[in-house]
Amino acid sequence: KMATAYEKFNLHTTPEKFYIEACDDGSNDVLSIDRVSTEMILTVRKDIPPHAVTRPICGIMGTIRLVAGTYLIVITKKKKVGDLLGHAVWKAMDFDVISYKKTVLHLTDNQMQDNKAFLSMINSVLLTDGFYFATDYDLTHTLQRLANTSPEFQEMSLLERADQRFVWNGHLLREFMPQPEVRTELTHVKTTFIVMKSCCINGKIFDWNIISRRSCFRAGVRYYVRGIDSEGHAANFVETEQIVQYSGGKASFVQTRGSIPFYWSQRPNLKYKPKPQISKTINHLDGFQRHFDSQIIIYGKQVILNLIDQKGSEKQLEQAFDKMVSSLGNGMVKYIAFDFHKECSRMRWHRLQILVDMVTEMQDEYGYFLVDVDGNVLVQQEGMFRSNCMDCLDRTNVIQSLLARRSLQSQLERLGVLHMGQRIEDQADFEKIYKNAWADNANACAKQYAGTGALKTDFTRTGKRTQWGLVMDGWNSMIRYYKNNFSDGFRQDSIDLFLGNYAIDEADMTTPLHETKDWKFLTLPIIMVVAFSMCIICLLMAGDTWTETLAYVLFWGTASFVTAGVILFNGREFVDSPKLVQKEKMD
Repeated sequence: KMATAYEKFNLHTTPEKFYIEACDDGSNDVLSIDRVSTEMILTVRKDIPPHAVTRPICGIMGTIRLVAGTYLIVITKKKKVGDLLGHAVWKAMDFDVISYKKTVLHLTDNQMQDNKAFLSMINSVLLTDGFYFATDYDLTHTLQRLANTSPEFQEMSLLERADQRFVWNGHLLREFMPQPEVRTELTHVKTTFIVMKSCCINGKIFDWNIISRRSCFRAGVRYYVRGIDSEGHAANFVETEQIVQYSGGKASFVQTRGSIPFYWSQRPNLKYKPKPQISKTINHLDGFQRHFDSQIIIYGKQVILNLIDQKGSEKQLEQAFDKMVSSLGNGMVKYIAFDFHKECSRMRWHRLQILVDMVTEMQDEYGYFLVDVDGNVLVQQEGMFRSNCMDCLDRTNVIQSLLARRSLQSQLERLGVLHMGQRIEDQADFEKIYKNAWADNANACAKQYAGTGALKTDFTRTGKRTQWGLVMDGWNSMIRYYKNNFSDGFRQDSIDLFLGNYAIDEADMTTPLHETKDWKFLTLPIIMVVAFSMCIICLLMAGDTWTETLAYVLFWGTASFVTAGVILFNGREFVDSPKLVQKEKMD
């Protein structure tokens, strides 16, 4: 029997308690939460007081402690994405964060300000597009992992058996975990992206899905979270599974992406591309080995596709990665470097075929997961392509979509959808669905890590690089620059608070949110703006003689230029950096 969770709920609120009633057919369960002692017990419908205020909700995300005490987070709106193997998959669309305490009068003004800031952090994570859940299916596992499970696994609740890497509200549910009886009331959510399409080729209708699962270990935003942590968890790690179902048969192909797995950083400092720094004090091989050991246990053989530049500031990372794979000396890990920007420069995107051809043999050897109509496993996927660029967003997604298409070609032939000699590329309708879905996948991953949609999606969508695509990339790059420098500290803090990397202690009177800025922070930008304005004014309202005008313009021009230089030199002090958790210091 497959463990399931409830699907429909009513939240009944009284001044003393929350009652969460399961409204599925035949259920009488009610979870009662004491708003003062925070104690939870399972009770029945007749215990709900008649004067309680009632509203429907779609699920419980969990609870979190802020300065003002505990808050309950519930899902208030959901949208159906589609059916996966007959199970409904939902996207959480709206949330509510409800205080256990009825008033905040017990707080000082500062605490009230802090509580407000923490609340807006939690809301900003909830509003990041991409929380998905299912009540009778485990979205955190690939088809192959689910096929290789024990009977004990089948008995567990969805929450216990989930792959913890991809459960984003694990920290919010920790208060509920000691009580097994309340687990059917809970919703576990995964983040990133799911697309589900019903497609038709040769008059045969099949389901085609992409599921991307983003890891919540070492989660964060682009420039503040790079490389790995001491456990070997890589930043921006995403597992992407492409699933096809046709008349009872099903196939799946899995790929991963993740930051270059050693200790390096690239802190924002107002420059367009901060220089990456490799740590000189930590033994990299230790974490590097941990990372690949766990990858091999989960996925089998590894082929690293490193797509970064082999010149300029990225070169040192490519060389270090190459050297570490050699030092690892593990036959299960192969390394391929492909300088994406150099190979595809001047719009030569057809040259990506070079990389696809390079890995063809390995891809055929590793295969994919395939199950026939009777549920017999015909083949398993025995190896994994682990792609990365600097952000593991734009370049990575382009390559992943090409490898996934090669796998799909073979799967559709074996499932009997494509005839021999037919190619996916020639199926115009499906090709359009395919390209757009992979571009949407790129956007979802990019929004969560870099703060804007992905770059290069015009190639993924159309198979060509276009002038308009370049303009859009320029626009997205500008927004990324602004966000990475001036709002990512807040985004990083929000993620750390949500995932429990930073815990609020109610007894603690001060929080790290109040750090006083140095005088430079306020005065230098003002001086620069005034000097620059004066320079423009002197140009527009010329003096009596051109020498006088020139002298003014030179004076104010130099003043603004020098201040800009000083600001850039002290770039790190001007960016919005995280305040809550001091991430491991990079030397």
